[in-house]
Amino acid sequence: MTAATPETDSGASQRVPVVVVGAGPAGLTVGNILRAAGIDCLVLETETRAFIERRPRAGVIEEWAVRGLERRGLARVLLERAQRHTAFEFRFAGERHRFEYTALTGSHHYIYPQQFLVTDLVREYADVRGGRIRFGVRGVRLRGLESDRPSVSYVCPDSGERRVVQAAFVAGCDGARGVTRAVLPSGRVRTARHDYGVGWLALLAEAPPSSDCVVFGMHPSGVAGHMARSPEVTRYYLQCPPGDDPDNWSHDRIWTQLRRRLAASGARPLVEGRLIEKRVLDMHGYVVEPMVCGRLFLAGDAAHLTAPIAAKGLNLALHDAFLLGDALVAHLSRGDDTGLSGYSAACVAQAWDYQEFSQWLAELYHGTASGDPYRAGAAVARMRRLFTSAVAATAFAEQYLGIRTSG
Repeated sequence: MTAATPETDSGASQRVPVVVVGAGPAGLTVGNILRAAGIDCLVLETETRAFIERRPRAGVIEEWAVRGLERRGLARVLLERAQRHTAFEFRFAGERHRFEYTALTGSHHYIYPQQFLVTDLVREYADVRGGRIRFGVRGVRLRGLESDRPSVSYVCPDSGERRVVQAAFVAGCDGARGVTRAVLPSGRVRTARHDYGVGWLALLAEAPPSSDCVVFGMHPSGVAGHMARSPEVTRYYLQCPPGDDPDNWSHDRIWTQLRRRLAASGARPLVEGRLIEKRVLDMHGYVVEPMVCGRLFLAGDAAHLTAPIAAKGLNLALHDAFLLGDALVAHLSRGDDTGLSGYSAACVAQAWDYQEFSQWLAELYHGTASGDPYRAGAAVARMRRLFTSAVAATAFAEQYLGIRTSG
């Protein structure tokens, strides 16, 4: 996304109630909520539409989040196509331990690749609800966030002109490396960060799932994960050193390690396939507090990041988007500021709840391979408790499903 034409200022500015920076799940959900209420907004995205509709990311969506999408008219295709998962499987010391969380709670997960959800949300926002969106923009700048007339400018990829948009509010939904997080004044916000000290090799395989549920294998060589994405594609994870080079992992090495770490008595053999994604994720999380700076409201990964240990990131983004979209509608339609004033506190509380659960689960997954007998023993005790205590099992299921969250 480059332009040979020198940047020039068009000299003209537009006015719109809300500018949304970032066309991921959070930004598109906010945009759809606004458009459904008849409120104009502009979504700015640095990538192309084709790119965001193909970009693989998360795929596990909690039931409360799907119900929140459904209430807002955004889940029709998802409900037709998504798989429902009702159980989780741990594999340890060659044995399978199946955890039936729907039997405990009555709730389940939906499996629906994030790029499919983004495709649905873009179509609904731009093609059905007539929302304005600009793809391929660059040089996004934010000004006057502490005033009642903030502005966002960007360079048009076609003309090379810098265009200015005046807004009442800016929704920062452009992820961990986006401009909206970068403009936060250091003295006004705190970023709390935790590094897990491990990497995960994230893989997508053109191969049908080898289990009917999410599987994690705890092994002395490191954790391995299996997650269905579609009937033809499976997400796998392999624990590796942080900062490892994906090129160090050949096709044969990957499948050898997956078979070893996911091996268990009675388990179906893994179905191998071509690897279409291979990247290393250094496991870390952070929370930005507060998530508001003047007229800028952060949502999704711009405000908090959860490592994919508990599959919480997409769900947190939707939680933020529901609250922010509804709060903006209440203010702009009725002058009700209750939602906006309580937005940051509500979202930060949910982010910390999911961070704590991810940290707990990380010790369960990684303790066996830590080389520390104490951590390894504690990990076994944690897993044993899930299968011997109904109270512990129910508490785990509630956290895993996020069923105390409202959408």
